[in-house]
Amino acid sequence: MMSRGGNTLATSLMTGVRTRYFSAATVRTMSNEAVMNTWIRAPVVGLRNKSTLAVDDKERQEEKPAVKGLASGGNGGKDEKSIVSYWGIESGKVKKDDGTEWRWSCFRPWETYQSNTSIDLKKHHVPSTLLDKMAYWTVKTLRWPTDLFFQRRYGCRAMMLETVAAVPGMVGGMLLHCKSLRRFEHSGGWIKALLEEAENERMHLMTFMEVAKPRWYERALVFAVQGVFFNAYFLGYIISPKFAHQMVGYLEEEAIHSYTEFLNELDKGNIENVPAPAIAIDYWRLPADSTLRDVVMVVRADEAHHRDVNHFASDIHYQGRELKETAAPLGYH
Repeated sequence: MMSRGGNTLATSLMTGVRTRYFSAATVRTMSNEAVMNTWIRAPVVGLRNKSTLAVDDKERQEEKPAVKGLASGGNGGKDEKSIVSYWGIESGKVKKDDGTEWRWSCFRPWETYQSNTSIDLKKHHVPSTLLDKMAYWTVKTLRWPTDLFFQRRYGCRAMMLETVAAVPGMVGGMLLHCKSLRRFEHSGGWIKALLEEAENERMHLMTFMEVAKPRWYERALVFAVQGVFFNAYFLGYIISPKFAHQMVGYLEEEAIHSYTEFLNELDKGNIENVPAPAIAIDYWRLPADSTLRDVVMVVRADEAHHRDVNHFASDIHYQGRELKETAAPLGYH
């Protein structure tokens, strides 16, 4: 039997032990039998005393990323917090030529350019070989359901087609990149040229998103079409790069035709000639008072340049040579 004083002493001792060394401890005394039953869980791994916890908490607070004041301009002029990490990476503020702060994080001032809108838009590669004809009629076949679906909604048409047009350059650049790694050889600048094309097409999409807002079923269509087209073009490029580039060349010819129709609708007044999006003004270095018509003009010129680059790449393959043997037309706008 244990006296009441003994029970009190044992309880005090167990409580002290619990707070220092155990995660939890429960002491229960049965008054009738004066028998003490104790349940004690095992020590918790990593539990430290109060002084150690205080030091660790202080160290963690010091290691947390420092947050500086609001910095305008990371994403389309929206205010966001500039974060400086432990790794020393900091997004510095970029200034425009006039000294104002650059507001876009998706591209920088040195990536902007003035498009050459005087390029010949009527050039056409006449299909002569079997592969030429296959590429040509593949594109013509794909145009029919596109016309049926979008009809004369050229804003939505441009936005949706750019989600597909940005795929070939990325796929081609990726495959050439892997080939360069496998063979321990240079690419002649073609990796960069094709990735530039993909990025340029993506900027077309970012621009037209400001003009036409996609509906839910159009967003769902992007998943389906992009998934099928990416894998089909991936296989096509592996089997025959000259066919793949030729097909993209014809695809760009159709894009020129579509944007010409877009301009005709703008000139007729069937589509409102709204002010140009801010992202387009900065990307193509357009005048501040530019309109949608000006944007369509420079986009059409971009497509003409992509037409030339891809037909040129196909011609290199047709001559039995590899792309690396001919310098890529970098910066061809």
